[in-house]
Amino acid sequence: MKQQKKSTVKKILVALVAIFALMQLYHPAKNISSEVSANAIERHYNIPQNVGTLLRTSCYDCHSNNTKYPWYNNIEPVALWLNSHINDGKRHLNFDEFNTYPTEKKSKKLQEIAKTVEKDEMPLSSYTLIHGDARLSAEDKKVLIDWATASSKAQ
Repeated sequence: MKQQKKSTVKKILVALVAIFALMQLYHPAKNISSEVSANAIERHYNIPQNVGTLLRTSCYDCHSNNTKYPWYNNIEPVALWLNSHINDGKRHLNFDEFNTYPTEKKSKKLQEIAKTVEKDEMPLSSYTLIHGDARLSAEDKKVLIDWATASSKAQ
């Protein structure tokens, strides 16, 4: 009976390793663009350099058309999870498509930036855990909140 259990466990492990190996053959399309979109927020809004740096460092990987991928993106199923996460982030807010939004939506999105940063909802803790440079200090948060609030009112 013990031999039969060992054989079953071994077959399951071999099957799992084979599935994992086969998964490595598939890679979702990457969210990479070398161009600044004509509809990018920086083409239509006055974004101070410090704000632009904070946005690129803490937001753009999930909220733009140009993600800087970590090494572990080459491993499935991690790449699938990251791809899904990035697509979800872009559905909520895409800085590279910002000027395609109607005026009211732009204002709302800027208010949401201020609100989510203030409530420590963004950047996500799962992101800052691995990307320490994306963590926002109290001063960084104030800078982003003040800019987003002022920009939303300028609509």
